[in-house]
Formats: sequence, structure tokens, C-alpha cells
Amino acid sequence: MLSTLRIASRQATQRATLSVAAGRAAASTWANVPQGPPADSFDKKINLGVGAYRDDKGKPYVLPSVREAEQKVIDEKLNKEYAGITGVPELPPLAAKLAYGENSPFPAPAVFTDAGLKVEQYRYYNKDTIGLDFEGMVADIKAAPKGSVFLFHACAHNPTGVDPTQKQWKQLSQITKEQGHFAFFDMAYQGFASGNIDQDAFAVRYFVEQGHNIALCQSFAKNMGLYGERVGAFSIVCEDAAEKKRVDSQLKIIIRPIYSNPPIHGARIASTILADPKLREQWLAELKAMADRIITMRALLKENLEKLGSKHDWSHITSQIGMFAYTGLTADEMTKLATEFSVYATKDGRISVAGITSENVGRLAEAIFKVKG
Repeated sequence: MLSTLRIASRQATQRATLSVAAGRAAASTWANVPQGPPADSFDKKINLGVGAYRDDKGKPYVLPSVREAEQKVIDEKLNKEYAGITGVPELPPLAAKLAYGENSPFPAPAVFTDAGLKVEQYRYYNKDTIGLDFEGMVADIKAAPKGSVFLFHACAHNPTGVDPTQKQWKQLSQITKEQGHFAFFDMAYQGFASGNIDQDAFAVRYFVEQGHNIALCQSFAKNMGLYGERVGAFSIVCEDAAEKKRVDSQLKIIIRPIYSNPPIHGARIASTILADPKLREQWLAELKAMADRIITMRALLKENLEKLGSKHDWSHITSQIGMFAYTGLTADEMTKLATEFSVYATKDGRISVAGITSENVGRLAEAIFKVKG
């Protein structure tokens, strides 16, 4: 009996081997996958597509305050247990104070639920002026059904780099309220736009001041350089503690089947920075230095283009704000920048200003000038 089983086993193995061999002889599942473009070996190529801050040498930058905070977290020898559904408990009130202001009466997290809403786009960017289409934006807000949810970028709009003025934000607040709409703010660049956390939070704080029960998403990926840590905060302005309790309970119900528990390491770093007065002050100074470098690179790019004799109006480069700039270059012009000058960015004309350095800004300006004039 045992011998019979061994023979059957050998025969099955032989059939499996023949089957694999036959499969190899046939066309592979991946045989028609095309080869991607080869890597550019040019040592002076410029990458303006990356959505992360770079120093003036074009290298990734870890904030010293983050290094120090991380060491403090390590020295505390904390456990690696789940933080709970709403995350590291120290972070939400600290993040809320950063967003809403030190004297804010809204320190607790809450929820905004995805109710299967129909998504529409409102006008924002005017490609002809390379600026804000404020009239179109207002018209779309007014035309939307009562009670619509409007997603606003609080500052340093991505990808356009175009922000409403404070006067325009006030008008948007009034119109949003008159139409009975709900304001949902995305604030991923607080302090990264102007270098001032209070100035960058103007829209959020003004809407709250005017009685809007806003929802707010915050991220510390950019302004703390914690890209890989996936750390942020979510809050809603509620009328009272009872309302907050009900809304907070719904947040936990929604989170549980989605990701259950958020990561803790980045949240502990952010909490440590925001809770320690010395580290917080150091972080704010480093944040301003990053914002100032980006502002300087904008000015240098515009200056170099003008020195080359460009007749094109480049004022939008310096009037836009934040990490990204919409150059106004077409898809064909962006392709030429890549193929002829090894300057890489997205086809819509967006560039990451963080990828510009004092060493490559001259060559970048020359490339743009030769393509655009």
C-alpha cells in the first residue's frame, strides 16, 4: 500500500513539473508589460515633482526639533500598545490649540461622516490669469443646493499655490453661512505658507468666530517633516459638551472598521513638540526658515527669468504661496522641459518650489525661458 502511494505521489509530482514547464513555454501573464522610461543619468537634472521639502542642497530635511522630540520619546521608553481608536490622547487638544488658537474653547476631537454625498467641483483656479477665479467660486457656492458641504484649503492651496485674501475669506464665510452650507477645512500647511502659524490659520479661525461649526483635517507631514509617520488630527466645532459626546461616539464607530487604531510614533513626536515650550519655539523658528527659503526661491526664479529678458509676466510665481506653484506652462512645454532640459514636474505645469535651490535656479530659469520665452 505504501509503495502504491509513493508511486502515485511521484506521478503527481511529474505531472505538476510538466504543467509548470508548459506554463513557462506559453506567454507569461506579464509578457506585454511595457518597459518604463529609463532613468535620467544627467547629473544636473532637476526634480520639481516631489511633494516634500528639500534643503538648499536638494536633500531631505529632518527638523532638529523633530530629532530632539523623537529622542525624548525614545528616552521615555514608552510601550508600543494600541493608542485606542482616537489615537494618542495628548495630540488632539494640542493640535486643536495650534489650529484654532491658544484661547480656543474647542479643544476636543469630533467627527464628520462620509454620508455618500455626491461630489462636485467648484471653480477655483483661472488658467488665463494664473490666479483665483473668485467670481466663479462665489457663483458656484451660491448655486449649490442648500446645505452643501464645501471643502476649502485653509492655506497654501495644493496644487495651485493660489489662496483667497483675508477679505475674500470673509466674503466666503458670509456666503457660506447665507446659503446654509457646511465648511470642511483641509489644513496641511499651517506655518508653511507664510511662516506664521496664526496668519495661516486665519480662514479657519474666522469661520469659527463667525459661528460656523466647521470640520477640520490637520496634517503634520509637511510642517513637521513627518511624511512617513502619517500623523494628523481631525476635529469638529460642536455647540456644547453633550453634542461633542454624541459626535465623538460616532467617530469611533466609523474608525473601528476602517483602520481601528492610528500609528503612535509620529503622534508622540508631534505631541512632544507642541507640549514642550522650548521645542515648540524651536520648531516654529525652523518652520519659518523653511517657509522663508521657499519664498526666496520664488523670488530668485522670477528674478532670473526677468534677467534673461523674458517678456512673459511671472508675477504669479511670487504672488502664489506655499510649496507648490502653477507656472502656467502647458503640457507640451512641460514635456520639453523634461526631454530637452532634464527638468521634471507634472504635466499640468505645477512645480514643487521646494525642489529649487540656489544652485539650480539659474539653470531652471534658462530652461523655462527657452521653452516659454
